[in-house]
Amino acid sequence: MRNPARRRLKGSDGYTLTEMLVVVGVIALIAAVLVPSLMGQMQRARAKAARVQVDNISSAVEMFRSDVGHYPTSAEGGLKALLTNGSTIEGWTGPYLKDAKTLNDPWNRQIRYELAADAETFAVTSLGADGKVGGVGPNLDLQAPTQAAAAASGS
Repeated sequence: MRNPARRRLKGSDGYTLTEMLVVVGVIALIAAVLVPSLMGQMQRARAKAARVQVDNISSAVEMFRSDVGHYPTSAEGGLKALLTNGSTIEGWTGPYLKDAKTLNDPWNRQIRYELAADAETFAVTSLGADGKVGGVGPNLDLQAPTQAAAAASGS
């Protein structure tokens, strides 16, 4: 004769479908809460990296001017003049940047360089995560030197 208590123990060896669905649901709920937060953190990290990159390029432009006596012009290749001395620029002691990848922002768009008409001021700009003029948060346009620094050096 079989023991009825033994049969019950044998049947409770695994998890039921309901228990498995509850566990999967809890994991999905946790993921739904954490993923947007982590994605937002990644965007903020890219924005901070872009700020550092724009500042570094701005510093490289200033070093170029210190050596050559003027800011890079479009005839010299703009920011590319910081990497190579293709037109044998007198006084050039670069490269002023590590590699051409430095000229792209963290969203893989080209960083803009604008030299003023008087060739005495410049701007290095990243358009942020959205690639459009204006914006807030990670979409904020990043520029160096800042407007305040440019105004102070111009006076």
